[in-house]
Amino acid sequence: MDVLLTEKQRLWRKRVAEFARQYVFPEIEAMEQGVFPKTLLAEMGRQGFLGIPIPDKYHGLGADFTTYIMAIHELSKVSATIGVIVSVHTSVVTMPILAFGTTEQKESYVPKLASGQKLGAFCLTEPKAGSDASSIQLKAERTDDHYVLNGTKIFITSGGEAEVYLVFAVTDPTSAKKNISAFIVEKGTPGFTIGKDEKKMGLHGSKTVTLHFDGVRIPKKQLLGAEGDGFRIAMSSLNAGRIGIAAQSLGIAEAALAEAVTYLKQHPAGLETTIRLGDLGTKLEAAKLLVYQAASYKEANRPVTKKASMAKLFASKTAVDISTEVIHLLGLAGYTKQYRAERYFRDAKICEIYEGTSEIQRLVICKQLI
Repeated sequence: MDVLLTEKQRLWRKRVAEFARQYVFPEIEAMEQGVFPKTLLAEMGRQGFLGIPIPDKYHGLGADFTTYIMAIHELSKVSATIGVIVSVHTSVVTMPILAFGTTEQKESYVPKLASGQKLGAFCLTEPKAGSDASSIQLKAERTDDHYVLNGTKIFITSGGEAEVYLVFAVTDPTSAKKNISAFIVEKGTPGFTIGKDEKKMGLHGSKTVTLHFDGVRIPKKQLLGAEGDGFRIAMSSLNAGRIGIAAQSLGIAEAALAEAVTYLKQHPAGLETTIRLGDLGTKLEAAKLLVYQAASYKEANRPVTKKASMAKLFASKTAVDISTEVIHLLGLAGYTKQYRAERYFRDAKICEIYEGTSEIQRLVICKQLI
């Protein structure tokens, strides 16, 4: 992959890797116990890692999209938890506000998000609307100068910890696609409450919660884009989000393979066991090419829907396949907490589910091909 990176991007990769070793690695044990990494995220904000692709006029680092994806990749080698928090915060909260927001919205929210003063959460999924985003039921009833939100969102990453929520709601239930709109909702708004905190298989340091909206009054100025633009905003945001999760998958897969290589150097195995690494390494390189190709398309403002879905589909499956195979390569040792293999295994599976399941990615790819 080095041949595809500029010297500046390689220096950025080195900086992110060093940060991950110095700051992220020491927090892994606490995150595995369910501690949300507030202090670590504050440090990441100070160093600019929560606004990598955001222009410096909004307190971001002004780096290109490929550098941002590379950062998620490197961070996820050490902690997939940090990888997903950064991806959601940046790809599907900060970037949509930057792309679709009014001047007031951008000036009010983007600098605080990019500098880590505030954390963002993306609120689309509902009890009856998972893969089919057009089926959401949370309602936003328009009054003279407000919208009133009523309903529930589930499985919201960083929910409860975030201060800025990008919420999708139905503003016209009679239209073909229910006229979905997007709203910026701040934590602490009356009627907006935090519900169930999910106990997950992996990503223990991230929070995944239910959100309740009971008569939440939102000023019209908090509408992102025009009324009815919500579905378009969500789908556009998910393209970047899917590349981010593909990069997270890549980090998990690469770390898992490195664990296997280290173990087999210390515990020599037979030829049949060792050569299995060849297939895993090849699959990993193929995933890298898809992920960085998608990032380059996004960066160049080229149509990226198909590339993003292909990268997300293949990289997430690669993470699951490699982390599973590594457990087998390590044998009983791989099933113990002594090695990191079991954490990679637990963290990998969700990559095939959130930001659009693998089945949804296949549907998207088919539509693009046809």
